[in-house]
Amino acid sequence: MTTTLTATKAAPKPAGHDEPGAAVEPSLALTAPEASTTPILATARRVASVAGSVVWKSAAILAFLALWELGPTYLASPSTRVFLPPLHEVLLAWGKLFEAGTIQGHIAASLTRSVAGFGAALVAGVSLGLLIAWYGRLNSVLNPLLELFRNTAALALLPVFTLLLGIGEESKISIVAYAAFFPVLLNTIAGVKTVDPLLIRAARSLGLNSFRLFQKVILPSAVPTIFTGIRMAGTASILVLIAAEMVGAKAGLGYLIVNAQSSFLIPDMYAGILTVSLLGLGVNFLLVALERHFSRWRTAVGAAAS
Repeated sequence: MTTTLTATKAAPKPAGHDEPGAAVEPSLALTAPEASTTPILATARRVASVAGSVVWKSAAILAFLALWELGPTYLASPSTRVFLPPLHEVLLAWGKLFEAGTIQGHIAASLTRSVAGFGAALVAGVSLGLLIAWYGRLNSVLNPLLELFRNTAALALLPVFTLLLGIGEESKISIVAYAAFFPVLLNTIAGVKTVDPLLIRAARSLGLNSFRLFQKVILPSAVPTIFTGIRMAGTASILVLIAAEMVGAKAGLGYLIVNAQSSFLIPDMYAGILTVSLLGLGVNFLLVALERHFSRWRTAVGAAAS
């Protein structure tokens, strides 16, 4: 007796009639509105994070500006307000100077003198610093003289520069170069002397001559310390120049400040001071950007090590 088994094909189940307890696979694809919203949310979070960081880092400056605006009006006496006007009056005075083209001329005069003196100090300071740091005998000969002049304030020598070079451009550029020279020189010497001796021995073992050793090992390792001195020199060049322009100058931010003070144009005086602060801040940002550019190899080495 034989039994015939007939296999029947299961009919497809209609949609929506899944068996109880069967697992339903969740959809991994985002719908169109969700896919378009996700990048927008990510961008919004990044913008909010950057804005929050900027506000936090600028909190002290914003508080100072608010105190400058509200303090003379609500906290100071009327007689004090004459000598300390609120911020909006200073900004209005700055705007009038800008419209008249006065402030641009003074900035151009100050920048020309500062860049000339700073450039001369940069070339002389780096060159002499590398020589002194590399040759020990030269260091022992020049170090006492350098220490003597380093501890002599630049502004104390301003009458000497004025008597020898007159009240023209030469004396102002020279005093700026003198003030900016020593920060560059001393930091260049320190940067070269703090280079890892193991790097120098390794370079010599690879057959590098003195020039290639300076180019490939000494200078890249000393760049951060050298730029610290360059940033200090940049600040010193502006500050010393402003003081020099207050004596015997006919243009420049220092002349603007002292002339406004003698003419009792107090808002103009504060406008000049504010311009000096912004100019120094801009110079510092520029030097920091240059330092990052010339120190990119440190970031690359750190990233490769991690």
